Formats: sequence, structure tokens, C-alpha cells
Amino acid sequence: MQTVNQNPARRILIIGKGGREHALAWKFSQDNPANIIYVAEGNAGCELIPNVTNVKLTEIDDLVEFASENKIDLTVVGSEELLVKGIVDKFEALGLKIFGPDQKAAMLEGSKAFAKDFMTKYGVRTAKYQNFTDYGAALKYLEEVSYPVVIKASGLAAGKGVVIAQDANEAEATLADMLLGMVFGESGSEVVIEEFLEGVEASILSFCDGQTILPMISAKDHKKIGEGETGLNTGGMGVIAPNPYMTDKVYAEFTRDILEPTLNGIKAEQMNFAGVIFFGVMVTKNGVYLLEYNMRMGDPETQAVLPLLQDDLYSIIDTTIARRLNSIQLNWEDGATCCVVLASGGYPEKYHNGHVINGLAEFKCEGSYVFAAGVDRKDSSYITAGGRVLNVVAKGIDLGAARENAYVAINQLDFKDMYFRKDIGQLNR
Repeated sequence: MQTVNQNPARRILIIGKGGREHALAWKFSQDNPANIIYVAEGNAGCELIPNVTNVKLTEIDDLVEFASENKIDLTVVGSEELLVKGIVDKFEALGLKIFGPDQKAAMLEGSKAFAKDFMTKYGVRTAKYQNFTDYGAALKYLEEVSYPVVIKASGLAAGKGVVIAQDANEAEATLADMLLGMVFGESGSEVVIEEFLEGVEASILSFCDGQTILPMISAKDHKKIGEGETGLNTGGMGVIAPNPYMTDKVYAEFTRDILEPTLNGIKAEQMNFAGVIFFGVMVTKNGVYLLEYNMRMGDPETQAVLPLLQDDLYSIIDTTIARRLNSIQLNWEDGATCCVVLASGGYPEKYHNGHVINGLAEFKCEGSYVFAAGVDRKDSSYITAGGRVLNVVAKGIDLGAARENAYVAINQLDFKDMYFRKDIGQLNR
């Protein structure tokens, strides 16, 4: 890969407003401080990076116009909703360089039913399942399943549309909520009822150019709100990287049973895109199974993975868009990272915004970073503006050191009702 000093300054637009987008802006800035970076719509914490500006744009036509008028060299999309709406297709139609799946490929994330059918068609190892739009038919199918069973809203639900039902009563109530009560709106108008798999989850973000899939280091997400993986699902309460459960044997199984058949399917379906495909897998005693695809950088996985990437991110993306991904390899720092999410008390249900965040502007800790997720600015103060507020990430020579460093770094930050899990990175969880 090229070194930083050989790279010209680039004008980059990142679309999204969370911790992932802050981490992407940070990485582009670290690689080349001369880069001019815009985040749409971003959050107040993003502008702590000197060469970053937020732009309050959310609609595709406005983003297209901004990219054209401001001579943006590269647009990177973090929003799954805009990918499903076809933002990549619209940018490419005007000759604007953009990194992400087209509308067809984005359906691998936009519809869990579509994704499961794709997995079955191309021999990707996944849990047994059935798709339903009819409440009565879904209810009847519950007579055939073993418990616990997994029920998923097929559409986009911000990481919250998955319920592990422990018994028939919970399963019936979940189906009623999704298919009759429409608690997830149209996203829950179709559901996937899926066999429950017991094991350890792993997240594998990968660059894809339609012909090659190049994985990044693995990560392990902690999705539940409570310690010991208890309570409600969230968008993610913390991540470690690399994932210690992704041994060489497990990785070989993943490549054979998931990555390669996925790539075969992408080629067969002519999903000719340059972007990221994110494999959410379950490592079980019977092998590795694919749970889901995401078609963009994960959140908060990105925050843990990017600080270990030694290569210039713009150059990797440029190579991917040029469909030359098979010509490079990725280089990673030794050691590990631990990312802990600082959330508003009450998340993922009801919580209050507007609390002053102490320590964000002054944060400085060797080998540690803070990425803003739900942050706004009022006068001279940074205030909470979301369920997940901050991501604290620390490096270490190993996982134990990274965990220790992350929890030390958290001591610099505080806001009213701040909540975080204290067991991020503990194994066997």
C-alpha cells in the first residue's frame, strides 16, 4: 500500500451520524491530515477532528448535489436505509465515486428473508428457518419448532428486531407484536422464524469488489444491555478485536462454508459492487453458521477494528472500486482493542437526552480513543443526544491489557445516568 506522504489530499464525504462515522472520519484523518472530510449529518463529536465538517443533509438528492458541487473524491455510506433506497445507484449514474452496495446487493441486509433464501440457494451454512407474512401460518409453524426459537423482523430495525423466544407464549406474543401490532412498522411485516444456535458470535467485516472478498480482522460484539449477555438486544454495547474464538480451524470452516459460497452467489446474481460485506456468524460445537449479512461497516465493530489497520483506508477503498482487491493484502498491528459503549440510562427503552458530557473535549489517553455516537452541542457544552452516546476504544498488547486500558480511559468521561457494561471482553460470555 502507499504511504501517507505519497497520498494527495482527498475530499471525502461520509454518510451517517454515529460512532462508526466518527471512527471512519478519524481513520481518514489519521492516514492523511490534509484530507478534507465531511460527515452527513454527523454528530457534534465528529468536529473534534480538525479537518472534519458536519453537513446537515439526509436526503439522497441533496447528498448527490453536495458531492457534485463540492467535487467530492469519495463517498462512504454508513446508513443502511439509504443503501436500500439505492443511493449508490444514483451516485454512480452521475459518475460520482461511492463505496457501498447497489440497491440489489443491499437487499442482503435490507431483507432477512431475502438473505436467508440467498444463503439456501448458494449453500451457505445457516440455521433452519421459514419466512412468514401471515400471522396464522406463522402461529401454526410454532407447533413444529423447538425452544428457544429466534424470531426476526425481516426488514431494517436498527439492530433491535430480533427476539429469542424461550417458550410458545413468548413466541406467540412476539409474532403478534410484529405481524399484527406492527411494532417495527413495515420492517416487521415479514418475519423469519429460525432455529436457535448455541455458541459464540463473531463479526467479520470484509471488503468486496464483486470478484474478491478480503476479510478484516475478526471482532466479537456484545449485543445485550446487561452484563453476562442478559436483557434486551441493543445496537451493540461493546466489541473486542480480534475475536479469540476465531481460531485457524474455525476460520478455515468459515471460508469454506460461508465466505466462498457467498462469493459464488454474489457472482451468480451479478451483484457487481464495491463495498463492505459483514458476516455475522455463530461458532457452535457443530461448526460455523451464518446468522446475517450487513452490507456496510458495522457499529461498533468499526470502532474496534480500524485502530488496528495499518494501511491507508482511502487506498484500500480505491483499489476495491477499481475491482483490483485481489492485488493487495491487509496489514494489522499486533495486539488487541476493546471498545466499551457508554449509553444513556434506560437504553434501549426510554432514556433522557440533553445531559452535559464532561471530559469529551479534553479527552487524551495514550493508545485510547473516544468516538462520539449520540452527541450534540449546546453553547460551549457537549450534551447527550442518543441511546448510545460514546464509544471508548483502547489498544493493548493483548485482550487483557486492552480491556484494562479501556476501563481506565472511561474514568475521564462522565454524564448524568451514564451506563456501561463492565464485562466487555470477558470470555465465555
